[in-house]
Amino acid sequence: MSAAKRLRATIGVIAAAALLASPVAPAFAQQDQGISLVRDTEIEEILHTEADPIFRAAGLEVAKVQIHLIGDKELNAETGAGLNLFLNTGLILEAKTPNQLIGVIAHETGHMAGGHVARSGDMGRAALGPMLIGLGLGVLAAAAGAPDAAAGLVYSSTYFAAISALGFSRVQESAADQAAVTYLEKAGVSGQGLVDFFNNFRYQEVFDDEKKFPFFRDHPLTDDRIEALTVRVNQQPHAGAVDTPQAIAAFAIMQAKLRGFLDLPQQTLIDYPDTDMSFPARYARAIAYYKQTETDKAVSAIDTLIADQPRNPYLWELKGQVLFEAGRPKDAVDAHRRSVELKPDAPLLRINLGQSLLAVNDPKLTDEAVSNIDRALSLDPEDPLGWRLLSEAYDSKGEDGMARLAAAEQNFHLGQMRDAAVFALRARKLLTKGTPQWRRATDIVLSSKPTADDLKELAREG
Repeated sequence: MSAAKRLRATIGVIAAAALLASPVAPAFAQQDQGISLVRDTEIEEILHTEADPIFRAAGLEVAKVQIHLIGDKELNAETGAGLNLFLNTGLILEAKTPNQLIGVIAHETGHMAGGHVARSGDMGRAALGPMLIGLGLGVLAAAAGAPDAAAGLVYSSTYFAAISALGFSRVQESAADQAAVTYLEKAGVSGQGLVDFFNNFRYQEVFDDEKKFPFFRDHPLTDDRIEALTVRVNQQPHAGAVDTPQAIAAFAIMQAKLRGFLDLPQQTLIDYPDTDMSFPARYARAIAYYKQTETDKAVSAIDTLIADQPRNPYLWELKGQVLFEAGRPKDAVDAHRRSVELKPDAPLLRINLGQSLLAVNDPKLTDEAVSNIDRALSLDPEDPLGWRLLSEAYDSKGEDGMARLAAAEQNFHLGQMRDAAVFALRARKLLTKGTPQWRRATDIVLSSKPTADDLKELAREG
């Protein structure tokens, strides 16, 4: 199966993606090539529900804080340049309670609000990499259990290129701890989770750096620091606050979904045996069946979940993904339409629907695909996969100028400036002069390190 066909068979690659010609390889076998960026609307929503009150308490502009989920089983969390927070899936899976996870997020918020990432000097480490490898959960599942269903490794936008992973000093660590307690208390949340988290990993102090979790290499942990944190937490009015039932349920779903996608199906079925009839366990097993390419069994399991929660958009999204990757795009369309109806402002869900509509290969559905992809890009304009799909859609409609402009946008957001300029120059020749689209193509050329010949061509065309 060609790489292009594999991409058509994959619904899970969402933001920051561009197809490579190389065949797919398991995501976690590619750690040396970059960082895997996992996109999942449900998990991102859960994380923001818990973290936004902390960001607000820290005086940050909540809408601008971005949480990035890294597909790595190592326990780690890092703050990048700007308002960017990076959480390893390993951290979410190692945390015992929602309060522990939110405690670590509050600690990282302390670094973010304190401007610790902006420092330079001996503590600075090299950037995490010029680019991240962006993988949707569906691709991680396919890579782990069904390589033919996966699209291949994909690179993210250079938006993430400036992220620096920095080791913090003990003074800054203590400052972040104290700031975390302040933010948690202001949000009405106990700081006990952060204390418990550190106590759980107190043994990390005795390891050398090579054996420590990355989080504790970059965030030095000491007995004095834990003691100071404990004393401060115990002084707070909300020290005894406990996780709400809603937070506990959402946390269990998040962990089950991650285990379902990131672990081998056999392991998932051991961790969530048939005797466990809880919603998270059934969710995880449905994903395991999907990864084992047992499509009918997976769909049946998902349908029982939908019967319990018919207005859950993420169950419909999963059903659409399973059907799409089983080569049933018509059936997938119905499921993805329902997910969009239930969550109309989620760009990733609209991308899923647009991709499925195009895969049906029915010209009558192309305009609906374009409409959904356009809407997704209005919400998340930096999604190269959306631009690539839009280019395909316009190409199928015979609108060559718009197809080239979308291809220029795709390459521009991938940081492939030479290709962006080439496609934008082609688009200018095909688009009506003076239109917004023509002007956008011109802007892309001027913003893509144009050569002298490029500038001469712009001058000739006006």
